[in-house]
Amino acid sequence: QVQLVESGGGLVQAGGSLGLSCVASGVIIGINTLAWYRQAPGKQRELVASITRRGSTHYGDSVKGRFTISIDNAKNTVYLQMNTLKFEDTAVYYCKAERGGLYPARDFWGKGTQVTVSS
Repeated sequence: QVQLVESGGGLVQAGGSLGLSCVASGVIIGINTLAWYRQAPGKQRELVASITRRGSTHYGDSVKGRFTISIDNAKNTVYLQMNTLKFEDTAVYYCKAERGGLYPARDFWGKGTQVTVSS
């Protein structure tokens, strides 16, 4: 199993910045991609950003140019730096680890951390 623990959420004013961290532990062999998703009340969970072990990134359209995802492979940690936050960024942010390649494909999720942006 893989355990994911997110941290760094909180309350911030619109236009401000916040950083999230997610530490992966357990049987992390085969984990090739880490990602951040978010889910606002009444809405579907959506991809915020993803990054591979090699550093290839992908961003959701709504966060391009404002958010930056990064990874520290030695620490099995993925980060999300969020700048110029907007009210609509308010959501629970979840970390996801994707296992694949030579290993059985499976996704693992963290419990989430709340980000609230006040207008």
